[in-house]
Amino acid sequence: MKRRFFNLLIGLAGAGAVAFSAQAKEWRFNNPLPEKRPETAELMKWAEDIGKATGGELTVKVYSGGSLGLKNPDGLRYLPKGAVDMGLLWANYLGRDAPALGAVFVQGSIATVQELEAALPVVREIYEEEFAKWGVVATGYVALPMLEASIWCAKEPIRTLDALKGKKLRVWAKDQVDTFTRLGVSAQIIPQEEMYVALKTGVVDCAVYPALYAHTVSLQEVAKYGAFLYPMATGPYVLGVSEKKWKGLPEAHRKAITDAGNAIWDRTNQYDDDHQRELDARKKAEEAGVTWLDDFPAEDRQLFLEAVSETWRMMAEEAGGSAPEYRQRILTALGR
Repeated sequence: MKRRFFNLLIGLAGAGAVAFSAQAKEWRFNNPLPEKRPETAELMKWAEDIGKATGGELTVKVYSGGSLGLKNPDGLRYLPKGAVDMGLLWANYLGRDAPALGAVFVQGSIATVQELEAALPVVREIYEEEFAKWGVVATGYVALPMLEASIWCAKEPIRTLDALKGKKLRVWAKDQVDTFTRLGVSAQIIPQEEMYVALKTGVVDCAVYPALYAHTVSLQEVAKYGAFLYPMATGPYVLGVSEKKWKGLPEAHRKAITDAGNAIWDRTNQYDDDHQRELDARKKAEEAGVTWLDDFPAEDRQLFLEAVSETWRMMAEEAGGSAPEYRQRILTALGR
């Protein structure tokens, strides 16, 4: 009798384990950022929070550095089709498929932390509205620091717009191409994972990149000179999931994801020490052999800001649809 009872307990335990494993899910998350980026560390913590909150019933595995082979501009294609369960999306990459999204937040058009903090609530509202049109749910956001974009050059010390003319410049988004074109500079979009080789082989002469993140892509190994050009507030990353997958989750799992999303936003939506971190990063670049030049002249930086403002207006008009309304909503929040 005791043996039968023991066997029954073992059978029930085994059945429970099978039932749990059938319920447990592992979701793949596409993170295009390098593993060394601070945002990636935050995403690992976010995934850990989800696993803990669901008791392991839902786990998220973060694939970083483009290891899944998914391209940034394709986010509104691969997510709804289920090529991956979730992904880190950035609106400025998505202008090809969603012009209105690409024109929401033009980098360089907002130059202070105060303006950024005023704009972000409106930006998040707009993102939720626009992503919903593509069958994508914004489950949370990851804030970027108030960045300081610099010009990194492989061979020549360049710190004026005139000197930059005639050089091939790497950028990462269409709004930057348009802005630098207005300034007479030839710019082309090259993904950050290809930037190192592009500079080393002479595909481009210079690259736009914040010093804060330079070490994550070993930029100091291929660029000999750096100079600050413009402050760069930018829209947050979106933690996106297809609406179909979202609706298929139990309410408890959805809550775990949104709670983790709120927590990562609270951790990253902080800007007090951004400038000092930037200065520290420039110093480290110098220690690695980069010659840090004086900032671009004030008149050049003013020309850049004027070009950015015109780029934003033109992009919104060209995108049509809701884009002009989105821009006006942000301008109203900024008191402009």
